[in-house]
Amino acid sequence: MNRRRLLGLAAATAVAPAARAQSAGPVIFAAASLKTALDEIAAGWRESGKPAVRISYAASSALAKQIEQGAPAELFVSADTDWMDYLETKGLIDQDTRVNLLGNEIVLIAPRDSTGTGLDLLRQLGDRKLAMANVDAVPAGKYGKAALEKLGAWDGVKGKIAQAENVRAALLLVARGEAPLGIVYATDAAAEPNVRIVGRFPAGSHPPIVYPAALIRNSKSPDAKAFLDLLKSIRARPAFEKQGFTVLVKSASST
Repeated sequence: MNRRRLLGLAAATAVAPAARAQSAGPVIFAAASLKTALDEIAAGWRESGKPAVRISYAASSALAKQIEQGAPAELFVSADTDWMDYLETKGLIDQDTRVNLLGNEIVLIAPRDSTGTGLDLLRQLGDRKLAMANVDAVPAGKYGKAALEKLGAWDGVKGKIAQAENVRAALLLVARGEAPLGIVYATDAAAEPNVRIVGRFPAGSHPPIVYPAALIRNSKSPDAKAFLDLLKSIRARPAFEKQGFTVLVKSASST
């Protein structure tokens, strides 16, 4: 192999990683309950010729802690305001980009072929377990615990909780028949054909369910901002509303 050929290979090797970095899409950290809607929006984004976004789904609490520890996220969408507030107090988000994007509700679910109905958990549970996301850290679990406390049911069921790492994991426990009941978001129930809603928790029984979104402070990706703009736009509204989210951001209703 001649010297010119060797230099050409060396140049290609040096440039290739940079080219790959330029073509990589933004890294999005998003609450697990957003998976169905965001996957659809991300597919449309990719089909439009944009670099594919890389979305990490987990409990908002886990994602916020990962961001605090330096994980390379560029956009965060949380299932509650508490964890976004947490990152804001740490100076880790771009406050000017923060927006309340979506609303949701929590519901009681059971396997599709079950027969019970209503919010009488003790009667329906018997000696079995109630599936919930972690009630101390994960937003869906915190909302569920608040609702049960408000309705006077927490003391009766707190010893029967099967806590999951996130709301989609709690959903799966019920879908598989491993738990007879679970508390999840209405949007999760809509995404899983093997469960049905047996009761809805009154809005006044828990804090308002709000999903804020914001760019991470050190994000340098124009595509991250563009993806956030897409989430706020009217183009994203059908994917969110199809899953049962309430679109809160005003710009989403504009043309």
